[in-house]
Amino acid sequence: MNNLKTIIFALLATAVITLIIASPAVAESDREVAYWVAPMDPNYVRDKPGKSPMGMDLVPVYADDVDTGPGIKISPEVIHSLGVRTQKAENSRLWKRIDAVGYIGYDADLVSHIHLRTDGWIEQLSVRSEGERVNKGDRLFNLYSPALVNAQEEFVQVLRSGNNRLVNASRERMIALGIGKDLIRKLEKDRKVRQTIPVYAPQTGIVSDLPVGEGMYVKPAMRVMTLADLSSVWLLADVYEKQSAWVKTGQSAEVTLSYEPGKTWEGTVEYIYPELDPKTRTLKVRLRFDNPDEALKPNMYARVRIYGGGTEIGTIIPLPALIRSGEGDRVMVAMGEGRFDARVVTTGIESGDWIQILSGIQPGDEVVISAQFMLDSESSLKASTLRMGSKPAPIGDPVVAPTSANGVGQVTGLMADHGMITIAHEPIDAIGWPSMEMDFITVDGVSLDEITTGDTVEFGLEKQGDSWLITSIGPQGGEN
Repeated sequence: MNNLKTIIFALLATAVITLIIASPAVAESDREVAYWVAPMDPNYVRDKPGKSPMGMDLVPVYADDVDTGPGIKISPEVIHSLGVRTQKAENSRLWKRIDAVGYIGYDADLVSHIHLRTDGWIEQLSVRSEGERVNKGDRLFNLYSPALVNAQEEFVQVLRSGNNRLVNASRERMIALGIGKDLIRKLEKDRKVRQTIPVYAPQTGIVSDLPVGEGMYVKPAMRVMTLADLSSVWLLADVYEKQSAWVKTGQSAEVTLSYEPGKTWEGTVEYIYPELDPKTRTLKVRLRFDNPDEALKPNMYARVRIYGGGTEIGTIIPLPALIRSGEGDRVMVAMGEGRFDARVVTTGIESGDWIQILSGIQPGDEVVISAQFMLDSESSLKASTLRMGSKPAPIGDPVVAPTSANGVGQVTGLMADHGMITIAHEPIDAIGWPSMEMDFITVDGVSLDEITTGDTVEFGLEKQGDSWLITSIGPQGGEN
């Protein structure tokens, strides 16, 4: 009797265990399969079981697991591992802050060029090198010139004649030749002709240019020296073309120099030059700074920040949140509960670390400021999958993955002779590629001779076997 009870208990236990083990399989088999996908290639989608190009079994994606809501849904663990960070779009005014670079130069209003009015020889040169400091009225050198000696002798002769008309004419001639009025008065008193005439500094400053030396023969066309006063200096800054409309005369500016960190000089925009540099595509702006201690020295490199007016109050977001591509600008928005959506936006002005949004985002929206390129790539992949799912293929026919695509990127490496090029490209939505730096090989007939490192290019891709090859390439906006 006891043996019979034992056998019955064992049979009942076996049945219960079998039901427990079989119940998930039964539940799994009741679920509807939406499509089958390769484990290592989410672009390889089929409507029935089979093998992937790598020989692996396709895995099912069930209909109740397919997310048909807006955007994409990411688990909290993945969000944490990707380092996703968000920040709210703000409703604020964006100041037109212009960051530029420039260099210190001489104030042209305080620069004097010494030229002679007759030819002659330099004697008793008191200035020996560039950089020496002189004061107004200091003797710079003496000049021996036969023309000046003859003019003095003529003046002495007409003085003896007593003809006032000739005396005045002779005096004006000496002034025109560069003889000072003090020397003329002395000559009128002592009537003694000087063989050399002293030349004095017309202003206080430093000798910025000294192309002559003791005993040199000079002519009126030759610059003897240049004097510059550093009590005031100019700063010439280069403003980018896209910000050229922001800058106005009278705007306040701040300047910092690397040689004295932490110190800021304040000035104003004094003059805006009328044309852009054809090579750098920048607008030159001039600022004036008082420089009593001469701390600002010519040719010093400077960072300039010019403050323009503000925009109307509107939506602004951090600049890192913006995803730029050849197809337009996008922003990833966090919608809560791990869901993210890609929004197409229209941008306005860019200032510092912020950019104005004219449409597509509202104040208070949580925009993604890190890992947004990965989320954008995932969003594009989901959109492609949904597009394929909207037109199901007949049973047995595969869903054909794209074999060609177009991309935009910057050339970072080039081996033109071997037909190899490295491109840091933007996301290529058609084939689900995020932005990355990749090496490519060109097909026969594609020339890289006109491409240089640093160029922004548009290129066409074609899948041949397991590789993607470049079939066309050219500058962005041009013809490939």
